[in-house]
Amino acid sequence: MSGPMTPLGRRCALVAPGSDERKMAKALESTADEVVLDLEDAVTPARKEEARAVVCRIVGEHRTDRTVAVRVNGLGTAWALDDLRAVGALDGVAIVLPKVDTADDLITADRLLAESGSTARLQALIETPHGLRSIDEICCATDRLEAVVIGYDDLGAALGRVGGHIPARWLHVQDRVLIAARAAGVQAIDGPHLSIADDAGFRAAAQWTRDLGFDGKWVIHPGQVDSTTEIFTPTSDAVDHARRVLDAIAEAENAGAGAGQLDGQMLDEAVAVAARRVLAQIGG
Repeated sequence: MSGPMTPLGRRCALVAPGSDERKMAKALESTADEVVLDLEDAVTPARKEEARAVVCRIVGEHRTDRTVAVRVNGLGTAWALDDLRAVGALDGVAIVLPKVDTADDLITADRLLAESGSTARLQALIETPHGLRSIDEICCATDRLEAVVIGYDDLGAALGRVGGHIPARWLHVQDRVLIAARAAGVQAIDGPHLSIADDAGFRAAAQWTRDLGFDGKWVIHPGQVDSTTEIFTPTSDAVDHARRVLDAIAEAENAGAGAGQLDGQMLDEAVAVAARRVLAQIGG
């Protein structure tokens, strides 16, 4: 069995509570591609301002070679504007906007960041029926948007969907988000399942969305990082095949042939797109 390569991207994003300095520091020392520090659900109202200050300090003290994002409080809350200003001033930190219902939510966040001179990138959490219904417009709302993430628990509660996170029950939602993200050229990230176990059920759910075409997954425990990273990493065999595909297509074009061939298979643009996506996952 071939081993995994090491791509750039968001194969695994580890979420840590903004109310717990020890867990944040541990997350920032992990091997996750991205660390998401949470100022929303993980922080009680009484500690919002304190947590914001701690998160900003922690980010400044623990610069790493991985992406750092901060989930701020939602628009319409008493903390949103101060969150956007404080996090937007941090160098190279992305902002995760929760409960995005419409494109206007992202447009508003974009405007507020622009007014403060921030170049921060945005990610949108899709965790309401309104957000799912508006997903096409959301994905095209602003050039700041780099990823959309499914928030299963809030969305499941709003839909009245019970019985856990059985992957097949979410296929329509997952495809809906994935198609909109691909059409807009933003990343599609699978949200976390609220289990800290790296067990067969967790891995099956990650493999399900990997096979659907998602770029990566949020996790809530460091013990889930390695398996998630491996699942969303192309194997060396897949990378080698992708390179051979593109080489064969280039050779056919140079020879003036109508289409390339590889191992008895005709190579068209759809095959080339798939090959390019594999190489993009490893930064190639």
